[in-house]
Amino acid sequence: MSMEIKISNQLIPYKKAMKFLEKRVNDIKNGKGKDLLWILEHPITYTAGIQYSKNEILDKRINVISTNRGGKITMHNPGQKIVYFVINLNNKKKDIRNLITIIENSIIEFLKIYKIKGRSDKKNIGIWVNKKKIAAIGVKVTRWVAYHGCSINIDNNLKKYLKIIPCGLDNKDITSIYAEKKRKEINININLKKIFLKNFKTI
Repeated sequence: MSMEIKISNQLIPYKKAMKFLEKRVNDIKNGKGKDLLWILEHPITYTAGIQYSKNEILDKRINVISTNRGGKITMHNPGQKIVYFVINLNNKKKDIRNLITIIENSIIEFLKIYKIKGRSDKKNIGIWVNKKKIAAIGVKVTRWVAYHGCSINIDNNLKKYLKIIPCGLDNKDITSIYAEKKRKEINININLKKIFLKNFKTI
């Protein structure tokens, strides 16, 4: 798989990231772009997927950005890693469920490095630790080009979830690596890059 790898060490505004992803999607559709894997963090941002409901916004003062990804409303903030991708499935397996499974397994494999046991749930997309959600997944597919990605809570401020009903869940049902281990972990970007790049090659 020929894939461009980007790792951003500065916070990337959500709309700027989306503009970049959508341009890459169009480039790939026109036969001019490579697949992309991009690891980054956003400043505090609330985004709503296509299944969200307005009653999931508890604090009406916040700005919520509507998106075309799957899923409901969620929050991004510093300390949460975002793994974005753009993948052309036209010359690979045209199976969205397979792609979701690869993302789920990649997150579970990543969490194992930090001695955390994650699991997927067929009814509730994302990755869970015990009964708490640690990672969210949202994917959009257009003409068999898949994009968006997943978010993984590392050491972000979980209190920011109190302004919404994240992914349709009670706010107490959200966790992070730091909340589970109470220590700062290392090599986050390196391990994410290694695992996702390896697993995306199996598509």
